[in-house]
Amino acid sequence: MAGGFAYFIPAAQTALEATGQVIHVTPSPSTLLSPTTSSSPSSAPITGAFTVLLLGSDDDSKFSADHVLTQSMILVRVIPSTRDVTILSIPRDLYVHLSTGGFGKIDGAYSYGGPGAAIATVEQDFGVHIDDYIWVGLLGLVKLIDAIGGIDVVTSNPVLDDFYPADIYGGSPYGYERVAVLAGPQHLDGRHAMQYVRSRHGDLQSDFGRSQRQQQVLMAIRQKAKQMTPEDLPAMSAAIGGELKTSIGLPKVSQLLPLAASIDNPDQIRQIVLLPPYTHGGGPDGSIIADWNRILPLVHQFFP
Repeated sequence: MAGGFAYFIPAAQTALEATGQVIHVTPSPSTLLSPTTSSSPSSAPITGAFTVLLLGSDDDSKFSADHVLTQSMILVRVIPSTRDVTILSIPRDLYVHLSTGGFGKIDGAYSYGGPGAAIATVEQDFGVHIDDYIWVGLLGLVKLIDAIGGIDVVTSNPVLDDFYPADIYGGSPYGYERVAVLAGPQHLDGRHAMQYVRSRHGDLQSDFGRSQRQQQVLMAIRQKAKQMTPEDLPAMSAAIGGELKTSIGLPKVSQLLPLAASIDNPDQIRQIVLLPPYTHGGGPDGSIIADWNRILPLVHQFFP
């Protein structure tokens, strides 16, 4: 769950944005990285390019576990032959045509039809093919980062939020608290990393700034995850527990470890956030409107 998820779980995690819902996920063994899975997966390398959709949801009991909003959606494409990686953050409030019918914010796709609907919505609107998905609940970020001993980041986008949800540690799903993650080099444990990626207030770039923070934490988790070995996978899986649901099996994760460790050059990792003029506000119910004439050529350049 470390090296291979260096590009996936972390991002999906850093997703965890504001809403809240308690989701004690208990997916089938075929889609969950289980600590009891065989410890002798195939070592055959992965050679073909692949794309993973990262989904992150709050899980603090505000909503039914069957109707969870994905507070973050991030596409990750990896080309093993060139060691190139592209990370694209999709605004949670983007107004799109939903695969389940009608139009609405893209964060509702998962709520209406689970991972299948989320994948189908992104595929039809962005014109991409998605090979796998990873969904992580709110506490998954905390557990993952604590399990790898914390992360090191330079917080170029400091957080000072007087209305941060106190739904996880404050005892009230609708309460608020003040949190601060100061600028400069920081070693963050899971709780403070969650605050850094989840805060929605005080950032001049609003959700776009949060997308940038999420990608920053993703890269920091990737750096720590490179130190993991296949022997660490069962313990990592147990640490995250029911906060993870994915179509990627443990054997494939083990195959991804060498690939993740081999990508050391920052120039090989391209990070994309759909800032204006690709998007603009003013959509229905506070949604974000996409300029598809700009977005689709950009997406198809890196996600053919």
